[in-house]
Amino acid sequence: MNRFSYFISLLIASVLGGGLTLLGYKMLIETPPSYLPTTKSPNMQLTNFNPKLLENFVVPEGLNFVLAAEKVTPAVVHIKTYYKNADYEWFRERNDGDFARFGSGSGVIIAEDGYIITNHHVVDETDKLEVILNDKRSYEGTIIGTDPTTDLALIKIQEKNLPIVAFGNSDVLKIGEWVLAIGNPFELTSTVTAGIVSAKARNINILRSRDGLQIESFIQTDAAVNPGNSGGALVNLKGELIGINTAIATRTGGYSGYSFAVPVTLARKVAEDLRKYGDVQRGLLGVNIRDVDANLVNQYGIKQIKGVFIERVITKSAADEAGMKIGDVITEVEGVEVNTVSALQEIVARHRPGERVEVVFKRNDKEIKVSLKLKNKNNDVNVTKTTEIIEELGAELGEISLAEKKKFDIEGGVKIVKLKEGGKMKKSKIMENFIITHIDKVKIRSLAELRSAMRTKRDKIIVEGIEPNGDKAFFGIGF
Repeated sequence: MNRFSYFISLLIASVLGGGLTLLGYKMLIETPPSYLPTTKSPNMQLTNFNPKLLENFVVPEGLNFVLAAEKVTPAVVHIKTYYKNADYEWFRERNDGDFARFGSGSGVIIAEDGYIITNHHVVDETDKLEVILNDKRSYEGTIIGTDPTTDLALIKIQEKNLPIVAFGNSDVLKIGEWVLAIGNPFELTSTVTAGIVSAKARNINILRSRDGLQIESFIQTDAAVNPGNSGGALVNLKGELIGINTAIATRTGGYSGYSFAVPVTLARKVAEDLRKYGDVQRGLLGVNIRDVDANLVNQYGIKQIKGVFIERVITKSAADEAGMKIGDVITEVEGVEVNTVSALQEIVARHRPGERVEVVFKRNDKEIKVSLKLKNKNNDVNVTKTTEIIEELGAELGEISLAEKKKFDIEGGVKIVKLKEGGKMKKSKIMENFIITHIDKVKIRSLAELRSAMRTKRDKIIVEGIEPNGDKAFFGIGF
């Protein structure tokens, strides 16, 4: 090809390239975009489309979060807690003497007649509870009981035919399974977030108990949870409750990728105990334990890094009576393999004193299986009742038994266990074993309700109840 021909070829290519470029610019940049109409045009035809497909379309279960969100959201409540504090006197003066400040959390309705499970730290030391339903109805709540060892609490509102969340089984929950967290983060009511189960039986060392009986066996997820989510629901894709959202791992105060929930198998048992007894009935093995790790294997010549090591056996405890000894390694409880202290504690804590559990342990590489009759923290099998000293009244008070409820035909009440010399109740001539059923006409069925009623009293109260002989009586107590 000579130079002239080469030049002509370049010129033609340049003209064609420029023309194509100009045409592309006109089409992509200058030509306005086309929009589909929002209403059906008479001339518009959609090929291979049947409008009835949309009408009859059902989102497949298990592939999304719609079903679970629709089932559970109506039964998750917003809890506002109000406090009185002298440091906020200026605030009360601007609020007609009302409560100084409030906190916010969530709760899950577990019974149609108003029982709601939440976290202990949500309602701890509150002076007033406001429970707001998903449909914006508002109620004053009453604390039935709390359990700091699991960070759970049971509260109640006076209503019927409420939506509830069905209990699931956290034991069958698999790592990697989809879950939803539903609650009220930052007061953004009825917020739904999704994630997967990241780990189980997680101990993050956030709970403290004077008797050392705290249980941390959390479900760890990556569902977004923030302040205000505490006490809310963690559910599977069927909309079944599998945990109570409790904590987050964070360095900023907000969500950082990890959240933790109390397993529902434990939460359900705690709620049942608080409802029936006013106190959690903890069955105990009576041992001090630790995880088996590499150091322990080397120190004691254990052949496998597996199980839970017994460091101490309490005299006359369930473990002692079953013949367990220091150095034994527990590998199974109730047919479930245990490799951490938290996992073992969770399984045992689902049982009450007097109930039996099957335990498998190894001693000198020999496997032994025993049946233990669990005991309580007092090393017996009796039901424990909460008692509390109420200084304003000068008395030690406690919950009444089921037999006393039946005997006197009452829903509940608080018994005077012991009177303090010189106390207000002693001066008013009330006797020990008197059962308080009302304060200023407000029904009292538990210590929690009595505490709630007493918080607003300033001058005097009228106490109504039943004397040990069954007679009804009234007493005036001045402050």
